[in-house]
Formats: sequence, structure tokens, C-alpha cells
Amino acid sequence: MYIQHLENHVKLIHIIGVSSSSLVHVGDIGSIQLDSAFDTPPESLIVGPFVPLTPEG
Repeated sequence: MYIQHLENHVKLIHIIGVSSSSLVHVGDIGSIQLDSAFDTPPESLIVGPFVPLTPEG
């Protein structure tokens, strides 16, 4: 295998939305660290009474 490293010139990356999980990779990557974050506002979280699940049959 032959790999030739040339220069990368990225002027703009415009991301409109992310649906589930994604990774934007530009250039060489030696290692990738996974991370997560939630941007849901606290007032949209609905906490209700716990309903226990019973096995069928």
C-alpha cells in the first residue's frame, strides 16, 4: 500500500443537523476519543410515576 500525504485546505464545513451520532473527520487521525452530550432543555424532560413491568403468561 502506498499512502501519499498532501496538504489539506478546508475553508468551510457547514453542518445543518445531526440525527443520531456522527463523526466529522478531516485529515489524519491517530486516535479518536468518543464523547456525548445532550442539548435537551430541562423543561422538556417528563418524569412521571414508575409503572412496574409484569412478565407475560
